[in-house]
Amino acid sequence: MPAITAPVILIASHKAKPFNLSLPGSNSSNMSLTITAFVSLLTISLLSTPSTSSLESFVFGGCSQLKYISGSPYESNVNSLLTSLVNSATFTNYNNFTVQSPSSSQDTLYGLFQCRGDLSNGDCARCVASAVSQLGTLCLDSCGGALQLDGCFVKYDNISFLGVEDKTVVLRKCGPSINGYESDAFTRRDAVLDYLGASDESYKPYRVGGSGDVNGVAQCVQDLSATECQDCISDAVGRLKTECGPAAWGQMYLAKCYVRFSERGAHSHGGNDNNNDDEIEKTLAILIGLIAGVSLLIVFLSCLRNACERGKDGKY
Repeated sequence: MPAITAPVILIASHKAKPFNLSLPGSNSSNMSLTITAFVSLLTISLLSTPSTSSLESFVFGGCSQLKYISGSPYESNVNSLLTSLVNSATFTNYNNFTVQSPSSSQDTLYGLFQCRGDLSNGDCARCVASAVSQLGTLCLDSCGGALQLDGCFVKYDNISFLGVEDKTVVLRKCGPSINGYESDAFTRRDAVLDYLGASDESYKPYRVGGSGDVNGVAQCVQDLSATECQDCISDAVGRLKTECGPAAWGQMYLAKCYVRFSERGAHSHGGNDNNNDDEIEKTLAILIGLIAGVSLLIVFLSCLRNACERGKDGKY
């Protein structure tokens, strides 16, 4: 299934007037204003269009060692399940499916997806479609697979895992230790993590918190009960405090939940500030190139206009 990607620039909705190249009667200042306005509009489009590349950034993935036979009923069930996940992601941020085969119970398949709690339906759908596409490459002909992107999680298997708590550590990432880490920085970090791991007896599968320049996010897979969700997040918080120490940022992914924090950046659209910086740098590079190209076009058209006017004066 091909990945669904968002275009970088959306300008099709703006109806551009045809550009008249009858330069002898044109006004160069008006032409400059028109092109400048176009560049301004393009700049706004580039800066305001949300980028989904960070949401689709690979975090971790794994595949079953068991393989199914191409063309088998199991392959048909895998395709049906993954299609259902992608379709469902257009209107909800979590769902699970069971695909049963009438011929054999061994062909029964279980799967789910979950998007980060702050994503729109459109971003969720794009992320899940990208995850399913990547799974098709990563876990080719595998009976089961799981993939965590920055914005969503997808898993399928022929062994039921739905509603089963699993606190196995899948991925631990700690940022560089900060020399001379201040005690108040520890206090802010622990305050954020304690808030994420706290229980108020309500079901909160997605949680965010912040204190000063420290931000954090936690989420459990929604097939867990409220008690299991709380238990998983609390365990991830404890491990993160212990194993990441005085780090500038940290991420702890368990099989059914994750917790991450960052001292210098917000959690939105990814916990890695470097991804956001890269996107800004790419956008600025595009803008600089466009402005330079338009400037050269203005100079060329102005020279062309002057040449045409000189030719006109020569004729008359």
